[in-house]
Amino acid sequence: MITMLKGKALVLSNNIDTDQIYPGRFLDIVDHKEIGTHCFAGIDENIAPNFPKGGIVVAGTNFGCGSSREHAPIALINMGVSVVLAESFARIFFRNAINLGLPLIVCKGLNKLVENNDEIQVDIVEAKITLLKNNKVIQGEKLGEYAMHILESGGIKPMMRNLYK
Repeated sequence: MITMLKGKALVLSNNIDTDQIYPGRFLDIVDHKEIGTHCFAGIDENIAPNFPKGGIVVAGTNFGCGSSREHAPIALINMGVSVVLAESFARIFFRNAINLGLPLIVCKGLNKLVENNDEIQVDIVEAKITLLKNNKVIQGEKLGEYAMHILESGGIKPMMRNLYK
């Protein structure tokens, strides 16, 4: 896992639910790359085709609320999201994302400081977010040791495979 990330921000509001991230009408799709092409179709169909590879999602509170479908983090990963930064996350979404290898950091107030397409640098290990437009550094909440181990392994399945080699 790369621990220092840099990308352009996509800023979203509060209560972005899993149906906005990945609408139920696409649940029959099984190809992960195609799933990524429908990410955020519940908000705007033009987000996924225009999302920059390695982009960073910045959101308000309760990101990933709604159903427990794993399709939401799968869509984010396959759209090219490198990390999601939010005021808070729905717990089941948080676990699904970490288990699939998608880094998430809770960072209070960040969504009020960032605009769409701002360049952001994120130190995953230290949970430090740097706004490159003004070099302002915001401290997020560090992930726990076990969550970091899962991310470093590429997700829960690769971690478990490595345990039983």
